[in-house]
Amino acid sequence: MAALVATSMGVVREVLGDSVVDEVDEPIVDYIANVLADQDFDFGPPDGHGIFDALGELLIDARCVYDREHCLEVCAKLCEKLGSHGIVKPKQAVRSLAAPLRMNAGMEEEKAPKKTEYIFDAPPLSSRDKAKIERNRRKEDRQREAQYEMHVAEMEALRAGMPPVYVSHSNVGGSTIRDIHMQNFSVTVGGRDLIQDQTLTLAFGRHYGLIGRNGTGKTSLLRAMAQHAIDGIPKNCQILHVEQEVTGDDTTALQCVLNADVERVQLLQEETRLGQQLKDLEEGTESSLDKIKDGLDKDAISKRLEEIYKRLEYIDADAAEARAASILAGLSFTPEMQLKNTKAFSGGWRMRIALARALFIEPDLLLLDEPTNHLDLHAVLWLETYLLKWPKTFIVVSHAREFLNTVVTDILHLHGKKLHAYKGDYDTFERTREEHLKNQMKAFETNEKARGHMQEFIDKFRYNAKRASLVQSRIKALERMEHVDAVVSDPDYKFEFPTPEDRPGPPIISFSDASFGYPGGPILFKNLNFGIDLDSRIAMVGSNGIGKSTILKLISGDLQPTSGTVFRSPKVRMAVFSQHHVDGLDLTVNPLLYMMRCFPGVPEQKLRSHLGSFGVSGNLALQSMYTLSGGQKSRVAFAKITFKKPHIILLDEPSNHLDLDAVEALIQGLLIFQGGVLMVSHDEHLITGSVDELWAVTDGKVGPFRGTFKEYKKMLTT
Repeated sequence: MAALVATSMGVVREVLGDSVVDEVDEPIVDYIANVLADQDFDFGPPDGHGIFDALGELLIDARCVYDREHCLEVCAKLCEKLGSHGIVKPKQAVRSLAAPLRMNAGMEEEKAPKKTEYIFDAPPLSSRDKAKIERNRRKEDRQREAQYEMHVAEMEALRAGMPPVYVSHSNVGGSTIRDIHMQNFSVTVGGRDLIQDQTLTLAFGRHYGLIGRNGTGKTSLLRAMAQHAIDGIPKNCQILHVEQEVTGDDTTALQCVLNADVERVQLLQEETRLGQQLKDLEEGTESSLDKIKDGLDKDAISKRLEEIYKRLEYIDADAAEARAASILAGLSFTPEMQLKNTKAFSGGWRMRIALARALFIEPDLLLLDEPTNHLDLHAVLWLETYLLKWPKTFIVVSHAREFLNTVVTDILHLHGKKLHAYKGDYDTFERTREEHLKNQMKAFETNEKARGHMQEFIDKFRYNAKRASLVQSRIKALERMEHVDAVVSDPDYKFEFPTPEDRPGPPIISFSDASFGYPGGPILFKNLNFGIDLDSRIAMVGSNGIGKSTILKLISGDLQPTSGTVFRSPKVRMAVFSQHHVDGLDLTVNPLLYMMRCFPGVPEQKLRSHLGSFGVSGNLALQSMYTLSGGQKSRVAFAKITFKKPHIILLDEPSNHLDLDAVEALIQGLLIFQGGVLMVSHDEHLITGSVDELWAVTDGKVGPFRGTFKEYKKMLTT
């Protein structure tokens, strides 16, 4: 070994030169020579890249070489010289086998006996123990139900405490509320801080898109603003949060919207009453004599009627009905539907009426939470156009990327209990944030490197009296150095649809001259002929009420055709996702317990793993479902319907309630899924990213649309 070290030392002096070596500290030169003399060292011939990897940085720092290029040349020369002295050994070549080699050749063929699994036989439970366990279970169920009922009561009280918002005519010609400054506010729900010590200014006339992951507190923030629970919101500021559907009663949809203009309704009622009184006085009836005794005369009534007419003209009462009807028509209400009682509509349509009321009222600050969830594509396009002309301020929470790109001027990003404001639409926000994160990462790395160098110097010379002043100056500089936060990224979302282990042969689903109509109603579809297989990737589009969900039910077998046939392979497994499945979740239990009840006998760990494949893991899987956001509940529903590894997935508006990151994860999950997909959606980003066929449902027919989704949208607008 000593001879090898001496040889390598001679080579180092020969290559670097004696003058250079003599200026370098002796321990460094000895270290280099010992490394090169190591028999197991990988020199990386012929260019000596192994030497460069091991010693390059040291050679540069010790000023044995000028720069990196010079260092590479020196390493190559060292490798060559050491090779001529027999120190660098050639690497053994790797030979490929001419034929496969059985590693167990010549060994006994007997299989090793499997280790017998020890099963612990617990003593059987007595009837008394079983009864006790059952009593405890019922007690836990009652406690969960009581907690849920308490939560529902709190939410009802919260909604009841919301200040009523009606059409205001006190500021006709312009709003008196301009910018809104909210300073040092926090939002807490159930003892959990969602937003901490934030300041936000809403500029008048700006349109804000509020984004953030499910469960971060977007809806809670809107509720707090609607309640005026945040300091800085003027007391006279009208804030309307569109969250709950209108009550179903005998009021027509049109009148329900018009009733939001309370002053107009009261003036019209008073006008009708005074008109009747004036008529009675003119006819001289007995009731008119009583009115004269009460101090009413024609002049007083006429004067009041004149005041009413002037006020009605001032508030433009005559145009109100046409304006309300126009808004309802934009949201896909036909003239006949506008005259139907609200109790005749489903929850989704009553939400549209609530949205129409909000647009009719035109409050100072409009808060919209997923407004496109209950709309068809035609209504979404109309709403985009309407909101573009909105004269006041609004905040919208939406999962629809294209909708946000169209209607908003600013983005509010809720992340890590903080609100960050960005100018521009959603695409601009993505680019700006990506650049911001890159710069932050670079600044953090530079900051950490500078801190490391200073700390290394301090640690090295802390007890060196000669350098005490330098150490103190470094310590002070380190204290003064600005701290740069590390980039904290959200954990990646995932939608991992399980791959079915079997693959049924065609045909999978086939429609042959299938027709359908509900009992007592007209035929909705006539002579449908199409098929779906395991490679199908289809999106169905069409207006609300045209029958898209009915087609899904015919495919799944929930409905049967009135004539013709729908063939379904007996081996095919289908999963159906719809809002009904989300609404049908048992909100009193947590996701894990819900899955255990849906699939009794399945090991808990397997259910946990499956929930985790849809991002419901850790503490989230153990939270009561009434505390989950809409998107988190959707992911639980996805986990339930896909547990049995379906071959075909039928999706009815799957992106509703999901946040933008979750929609992106859903797209990736569907692309990887080894099965057929048929979805009903109006989400452009979801459709263009996950399917390759577009089917249009029109006039009782279902057929391919020859074009892109953008072309379909263009056709609707024209």
